[in-house]
Amino acid sequence: MEVFYRIVALLGGLAMFLYGMRVMGDGLKACSGTAMRTALGKVTNKPFMGFLLGVFVTCLIQSSTATIVLTVGLVGAGLLTFKQSIGIVLGANVGTAITAQIIRLMDISSDASGIIYFFKADNLAPMALIIGMVIIMTAKKNAKLNAGNICAGFGILFMGLIFMSQAVSSLGDGLSNLLMAFEDNYALGFLAGVGVTGVVQSSSAVVGIIQTFASSVGVSVKGIFAVIIGVNIGDCLTTYIISRIGATPVQIRTAVVHVIYNIFAAVLVILGIIVFKSTGIISDELWVKTLNSGGVANMHGIFRLVPAVLLLPCAGIFEKLAIKIVPDKGEPNEHHRLTEMLAGLDDRLMKTPALALEQVDNIINTMAKLSREIFEEAVKQVYEYNDHRNQKIDKKETILDEVADRANHYLVSISPYISTEKLHELQNLQVKSVICFERIGDLAVNINTAVNTLRASDSTISADAYAELEVAIDAIYEILDLTIKAYEEDSVEIAKRIEPLEEVIDDIIETLGNRHIARMIEGSCNALAGIHYQSILQNLEHISDKCSDLAIYIIEKTEEAVAGMEHKYIYDLHRANDEFFETAYRQGYEKYFNKLEK
Repeated sequence: MEVFYRIVALLGGLAMFLYGMRVMGDGLKACSGTAMRTALGKVTNKPFMGFLLGVFVTCLIQSSTATIVLTVGLVGAGLLTFKQSIGIVLGANVGTAITAQIIRLMDISSDASGIIYFFKADNLAPMALIIGMVIIMTAKKNAKLNAGNICAGFGILFMGLIFMSQAVSSLGDGLSNLLMAFEDNYALGFLAGVGVTGVVQSSSAVVGIIQTFASSVGVSVKGIFAVIIGVNIGDCLTTYIISRIGATPVQIRTAVVHVIYNIFAAVLVILGIIVFKSTGIISDELWVKTLNSGGVANMHGIFRLVPAVLLLPCAGIFEKLAIKIVPDKGEPNEHHRLTEMLAGLDDRLMKTPALALEQVDNIINTMAKLSREIFEEAVKQVYEYNDHRNQKIDKKETILDEVADRANHYLVSISPYISTEKLHELQNLQVKSVICFERIGDLAVNINTAVNTLRASDSTISADAYAELEVAIDAIYEILDLTIKAYEEDSVEIAKRIEPLEEVIDDIIETLGNRHIARMIEGSCNALAGIHYQSILQNLEHISDKCSDLAIYIIEKTEEAVAGMEHKYIYDLHRANDEFFETAYRQGYEKYFNKLEK
């Protein structure tokens, strides 16, 4: 029974280690989201730049699996090309070795009077936990809370290592026999590395276990080299399985490159060991040398770094192999285009909310353009009716609705991962923007419906009505373009030009409605046609209203007094004799009413 409890203690220590890694990694990701966005913006098609980025990001978030899964998400989102991702994948394999270098603090030994005594795991772990918990309990801002999570995660990680070390020490002879079996059977060691990593799903954790063994009962180069190679292969296989869930072909290729590279790297390491042993570079004494935790970390680092540097020039070969293994899926169609758009809303990005929200921004920009396309098609129906265009409008509107539903669901799902006020504000704007652009598409469809109903009734409106309607439509085009540009550029200056124009459009719509009533009274337009004409005017007015709503949402990001007081802001703006508003309104009024009088 004692052995059973020791094994439970070992597994409990492993659980603490994994949980500590997760807490620390989540804190690091929350703090480094902006840094990753900046770094991604500087990636080029040069594999070396991607390689450095992969190393950097993995060192930040302490997980090669997380980096590669994130990279797969970015490729699907269109923020990275497949070619750019290859260097990042290779760099991620190197960056993960930093965790083992941190764990080597287990080897520090010094008397209580030495400064280095502070860095002993037995002392550093409880101090990190105390600092972390004090920060978490007193933090009022998310930035401090993230710092507390990093400290607490670091402490939990090392407490788990200490528990594992104590459990391993008491299991002494049994573990020594197990490690001896690996020395005599490299295939068994390799399979053990693959299997344990597949179960634990963290190469850093498995290497950490090996380092614990090294600190307690000792391990040799001969006994663990095959295990570490197996760990690297097991890590890439689990990452591949996670990465290809719901992935597109180009995303699957990125995951495949990770597998291809690790197979090449394993072969390279094995060939290197064979050559170095046969030439005496690796002596018999070194081959059976007992390693401590630092020795395991160095060995792991060499196995990761050297193959990556040697194989980096082969990035083009990996690219071609992956494309051959995962070919494209035939010619694109409307369904394919919808799939490609929705692929950007990748769940893999959620744990890095800054990147996830940036991708939602891209989707909303696409929605904005799509809503304008629907409006443009509806306008063509007014003046150049084509029955086939109805299907085109319906397809575009279906795509817009589907994207809006998915974007809203995605934005809600991101909420648990958002930890800063700035990101909350962006999320709030995006939710409102999705609704506005989806509604603009619906209103454009309503215009097309009114046109079709008008034609089906064998009624028609006068040439004067058509000419006046064109002026209103021109104003809608202008306000739509301003709104789309204001959102794309996040420009308050552009957004402030929208409300004056919306007031001009209200005046235009009112004027056109009154003139059309007069024509109906005169008998130049019939009443039935007048109903459908008024419907078109009302939908045009509602489109301008949605543009005004969105402009105010953009303004309230920088002007806190507007947030939650939108109606008051509009009320005051119209009555405060604001010079900018009055000038913009007057210019718009003269521009469009001069057209009406011609």
